Amino acid sequence: MKIQTIISGYFKLDGGPMFGVVPKILWAKMNPPDEKNLCTWAMRSILIETKNRKILVDTGIGTKQDAKFRSIFSADGPEATESLKKMRIHPEEITDVFLTHLHFDHAGGALTKTDSGKIIPAFPNATYWSNDEHYDWAYQSNPREEASFLKENFVPLKEQGIIKMLPVQKDDLHWTEDIYVRYVYGHTTAMMLLNIPIDANRRLWYAADLIPSRWHIRQPYIMAYDLRPLDTLQEKRRLLEEIAGTEHVLFFEHDPELEAATIHKDERGRYALNKKGSLEEVINMR
Repeated sequence: MKIQTIISGYFKLDGGPMFGVVPKILWAKMNPPDEKNLCTWAMRSILIETKNRKILVDTGIGTKQDAKFRSIFSADGPEATESLKKMRIHPEEITDVFLTHLHFDHAGGALTKTDSGKIIPAFPNATYWSNDEHYDWAYQSNPREEASFLKENFVPLKEQGIIKMLPVQKDDLHWTEDIYVRYVYGHTTAMMLLNIPIDANRRLWYAADLIPSRWHIRQPYIMAYDLRPLDTLQEKRRLLEEIAGTEHVLFFEHDPELEAATIHKDERGRYALNKKGSLEEVINMR
């Protein structure tokens, strides 16, 4: 199994909501904001290659949103299909697109718009993956999340019959190729994390918005966007306890610079970074 980072672009969000209750005097030293209080964040996907499959996990904002929308979020950089083409992988080669959840910065690139305005799959031969509980939550939406759940990003997938729903369960779900799915509810309802084998002894956790950056491994660093922050706290603690002091790798989808790290506990019992760098660097560190 081969795992590679795919850059799906960069965007800006207000630092306050991204760091929640943490005061600006602290977080501004970590990810310095611009004059509008906006911080730059990555949209970082991964490509999992097995013997028979090429699985893309999350897709970034994509290209079909209008200029006004993109300007609000300062969306910039290569989107997923561009990054894949630079690796000589064409969209037609992707067999599966796994969507951790349907917020626009994770699912927007699942579909694209033709010159005539028709919305079509960005990966025409792929099966897309979600779950009914989250899809229904996104479709009905709520005042807190409705600006993040844009129906044009996911409803056409169901209308065109190319999305499959995974069963939701309390225990981690064995999906495929020794890849497991964990359902979490703090950020949004039934978001899916991926637990992926690196080798016989190590695994990669793609934690999506549960732990979006290196700074969010700290317990009080919970986004104000999260629906259920106390659930986030428990879900984050559970994951970090499982991997702290091991060689398992944590992947940061939104960190502006750092892709991945291993985790340990420092002398005060706080979670801290151990090995860190690009995903390739961390995987190859011994």
